[in-house]
Amino acid sequence: MTRTYEQLIKQIDTLSREADKLKRKERDGVIARMKDAITIYDITAADLGLTPSKAHRKAAGARKVGKTKSARTARFRDEAGNIWVGRGPRPQWLRDALAAGKTLADFAV
Repeated sequence: MTRTYEQLIKQIDTLSREADKLKRKERDGVIARMKDAITIYDITAADLGLTPSKAHRKAAGARKVGKTKSARTARFRDEAGNIWVGRGPRPQWLRDALAAGKTLADFAV
């Protein structure tokens, strides 16, 4: 029996949903076993490598606490609430609007 493209797409969607359900179900069991092991063996986040040590932070060139970049304020905004701070490449929503004849001044905050 030859299947059509549309039939295959439907089958893929169905299998994907089934896989997601099984993953969620299995995930809960995995998390429960991990919590038990953590409790039994007194495992810490540092033991698992989830908190970087001082030496690791220093080697990675991490900034000191309190020296983070301040949040940039939006310079351009559209009526849908999309924003752009004016740095980096222009977002697609702005490029589309400019191509439709709008100007940057139309979006200035």
